[in-house]
Amino acid sequence: MMFDIHFGDVLGHSIKLYALMTPPAVLSAFLGHTRNYDKQHKHAIAFKTSLSIFIISVVLYVWGAKIFEIFGFTLDAFRIGSGMLLMLAAIDLMKDDGTSTEIKSEGDISVVPLAIPLGMGPASIGAVMVMGATIKDMADLLTGLFSLLLAALGMYALLLAADFMGHILHSTGIAVLAKLTGLLLAAIASQVIFTGIKGFLF
Repeated sequence: MMFDIHFGDVLGHSIKLYALMTPPAVLSAFLGHTRNYDKQHKHAIAFKTSLSIFIISVVLYVWGAKIFEIFGFTLDAFRIGSGMLLMLAAIDLMKDDGTSTEIKSEGDISVVPLAIPLGMGPASIGAVMVMGATIKDMADLLTGLFSLLLAALGMYALLLAADFMGHILHSTGIAVLAKLTGLLLAAIASQVIFTGIKGFLF
């Protein structure tokens, strides 16, 4: 049985999801938390972080519609709410100076704070749940799953190259990257909010 899955759709969704996962914020936090870790430990954390992001996003993607039913709110209402949270995340990124996450830490940081709430924060959680609520057939389901996998792999690749990127970008470069990501998230947030408002009015 063949499913009509287009690579262009998968790539487009994965790029949006990757941006929503705020890679500059995750990168900056990863560099700050793992400053004194050895290479093997850093790679293990990078893998666990990306795997956690993928698992969390898949659960929300598949079961998001059930959550809508349980709480009784509409897709358009959720679009508006998640869009506003996304806009706040974009504003936070615009304020990032690239040094706010240089902190010491102990224990496993792959799930908290890297996967949650940085990789999978309110904005990305909202977007994934909206995607899940709009599934119409198996092709949509598989497109979303492949998109989530590609976005998680992108995060894994980013964290594997964290030391290299840290040496090149320094705190100023990471701050600039964060601001560019913030602009992109603000544009996506506006689109999500206006789509929700349009759904209420028409």
